[in-house]
Amino acid sequence: MTQTDIPTWCFTFQQKLMAALDAAWAILEHSHDPAQIRAARDKAKAIGDLAAMARKVALIVPAARSKVSPPSMLDAAAAHLHAAQAVADVGTMVRTPRAIDKLKGGRRGRL
Repeated sequence: MTQTDIPTWCFTFQQKLMAALDAAWAILEHSHDPAQIRAARDKAKAIGDLAAMARKVALIVPAARSKVSPPSMLDAAAAHLHAAQAVADVGTMVRTPRAIDKLKGGRRGRL
C-alpha cells in the first residue's frame, strides 16, 4: 500500500464497516431472540474495535514533505554567527572571569 492508496483504503474500509454495522443494527431492531441480539452486539463491538484500529493505521501516514529546499551550509553558518555576535558582548566576556573571582573571594578559590 502506498501513501496515495491510504485515503482510498480508509474510505472503502469505512464503507464496509458502516454496512456491517447497519446489518447488525437491523438484527437488533427486528429480532427478539436473545442469542441473535447477543451475536449482533458482539459483531457491533468487533466493528468498533476494527474502526479504532483503522484510525490508528490512518494516523501512521507520514506527513507530506515540503518542496522548500533546506538552507545552504553557508547561510546557516552566517545566521548562527550573526546570532552569536548579537548575544555576545566582548566587554562582558572580559569582565566575567574577574567577577567570578570576586564571587569566589579573591584568587584563592573559596566559596
